[in-house]
Amino acid sequence: MVFNKNISDAVERAKKVKLVIFDIHGVLTTIDVIYDQDGRRQRIFCHDDLLGSNLLRFSGIEIAVITKKTSAQQRIDDMGIKRFYMIKDKIKKYEQLLQELKLTDEEVCYVGDDLIDLLVMKRVGFAVTPADGKKPAKEAAHYITEKAGGKGVVRELAEFIMEAQGKMDSFYKQLSTKGWPFP
Repeated sequence: MVFNKNISDAVERAKKVKLVIFDIHGVLTTIDVIYDQDGRRQRIFCHDDLLGSNLLRFSGIEIAVITKKTSAQQRIDDMGIKRFYMIKDKIKKYEQLLQELKLTDEEVCYVGDDLIDLLVMKRVGFAVTPADGKKPAKEAAHYITEKAGGKGVVRELAEFIMEAQGKMDSFYKQLSTKGWPFP
C-alpha cells in the first residue's frame, strides 16, 4: 500500500513546532535486536541523528524522548537530550510536557513507528513516522520520512523543520562565519 501525504500540509505543521518527541525503537534505532556474547541486548544508532538533534537545539526546539523501556541512556546523553522518560503511558507523559512547557498540541511533533505511539500521534499537530513505520503509524502520520528507523530519521526531520521555519540559512551562515557551533 502506498501512503501519499500532503507535503504542503506537513510544511505548514512543521512551521509551528516547538517540541519534538521521539520514540526510540524503530525511530532512533532499527527494530533489530543484537545480543552480545554476554547476552546483553545491543542496538545500533545512526551517527547522522546526532547532528539532527544538534540542529533542532540550534533552532531553539526542545527535544524529548518517551519510550517504554531502553538501555540507551548513554546515546540520549550523547545527543544532548535532557528530557528522557521511560514510561509505558506515553500520553500521560505527553500531557505533562504540554503543561510544563506551556505548549499546545499543534506546537508538538511526535515521531513514532508502531501501535504504542498512536495515541500521541493522533494528538500532536505534526505526527511523523519513519519510512518503515507500521501501517497504523503511517495512516496517523502527517509526514513519512524517506529514511527508515535507525537510519537518519532525526537528521532528516530536523532539516525538514528548519527549512519549514526558515532557519536553515542562519545555520549555514553560522557555519560559514563562526564555524561549527556544536561541541
